[in-house]
Amino acid sequence: MAVNSKKVAIYVLAVFVLYVIITDPAKAADYVQVGFEGISDAAKAIGDFMTWIANGGDS
Repeated sequence: MAVNSKKVAIYVLAVFVLYVIITDPAKAADYVQVGFEGISDAAKAIGDFMTWIANGGDS
């Protein structure tokens, strides 16, 4: 029976995340903060773009 590569990749990623959290919780917290800042910046950029579109695309 063939192993689904997507499942293997998810398990490997989960093990890596747990390893990072267990070995260095402060560094893991920094990674999470960077991730949320990136998501926040992306959401703000999309909001600014939608506002620009709603205003007719004027600069």
